[in-house]
Amino acid sequence: MPGYKGHLAGASMAGGLALGGLLWLGVYAPEWPQLAVLGSLVLLGALFPDVDTDSRGQHIFYLTLAVLDFAFILQGYYQWAAILGFAAMFPAMGSHRGWTHTWWAMLLMPLPLVLLPVWLYGATPQSLAPYYAAAVLGYGSHLVLDRKW
Repeated sequence: MPGYKGHLAGASMAGGLALGGLLWLGVYAPEWPQLAVLGSLVLLGALFPDVDTDSRGQHIFYLTLAVLDFAFILQGYYQWAAILGFAAMFPAMGSHRGWTHTWWAMLLMPLPLVLLPVWLYGATPQSLAPYYAAAVLGYGSHLVLDRKW
C-alpha cells in the first residue's frame, strides 16, 4: 500500500490522464485558476481516505483545511467555516480502512461540493460537476492503489 506520496502521484497521474482525455476530446477546457482548484481537489480527494490515521497525508489534509477555514473566517464566510469544521470531524467516526475506504464514501463525501453551493447560493449543479468529479477521481485513485476497488 502506498503512502501519501504514492497516493499523490497516483492522483496526479489520474488527473493528468483525465484532463488530457477531456482536452483531446474537446469537451472540457478549464481556465488556469479553475484548473488549480480542480487539481487541488484531485489531490485532497486522494488523501481523504487516510485522514482517519496519524500520517503525513493527514497532516497535509488538515493543514489545508485549517488554512481554508481561516481564510473563510477572515473573509466573513462564517457559514462556510462552520460547515468545513463540521465536515472535518467525519473521518474520526470510524476505524482505519473502515468506511473511508468504500466506494459509497467515494461518491458521498464529495457531494457537499455540489449540494451546499446549490442550496446556499442557488448555483447550478452542472457548473459544480467538474469539482465533484475531481474529488471523486482523486478518491477513486486512492481506493485503486489500496486495492479496495
